[in-house]
Amino acid sequence: MERYASLDALVRHQLRKWPQHPPGLWTRLSGTPRVLRGRPADAANAVSPFLKIPGTDRLKTLPDGMWLQFGGTPAEPWCDVVAIEACSSFQNLLDKRARFAPSTHSLLAVCPLPWLLAPATEGDPTPRWRLTGVVASEPTGPLTLPVRDIRVLYGLREKHYRPFAQGQVPHAHEFFCPMTALTADKGYESPAMQALLSRLSTTANFYDLPQDRSPG
Repeated sequence: MERYASLDALVRHQLRKWPQHPPGLWTRLSGTPRVLRGRPADAANAVSPFLKIPGTDRLKTLPDGMWLQFGGTPAEPWCDVVAIEACSSFQNLLDKRARFAPSTHSLLAVCPLPWLLAPATEGDPTPRWRLTGVVASEPTGPLTLPVRDIRVLYGLREKHYRPFAQGQVPHAHEFFCPMTALTADKGYESPAMQALLSRLSTTANFYDLPQDRSPG
């Protein structure tokens, strides 16, 4: 069995196997959601999207996993974000929760140019910028989008997960799972994980959804 330098590295290794659009995440409202995996970076690609507060150059947030749903128009684009963070200790959990705590600051998602120009999936040469649906022509610089909504899934060690689940009340944007759910091979195929991901979607807040009338 291949060994990893840290638990975070093992989680990122498994998250690279997750699809561009994990099952259950962002249920269809109309048409096909424009979803791309932003993090972790592919083995052949060293750059990937990150989060930041407007006006900062150094204070970047680099989640272990991040998926972006692109929306809007080329004139007014936005994105929804689901981030995944592996927390090996309670202190690590506190540090990471602080990065996503509600604040008066707006949050930006930055998609680097090399990431936009590279294909999203092996065997398909289509560059990512074409798949976003919000970039009208080939970009010459990074794409910076306002984050409309963010949900965060934290993975906790078993010895931390049980007492936390029994005694804590998460914020509305926070979700939790045992670390083993993230380190499992193709953990996204688990019915329990798919059910959890469906609760991360903004569509989960509605009583009923309009019927999808898109072709296919």
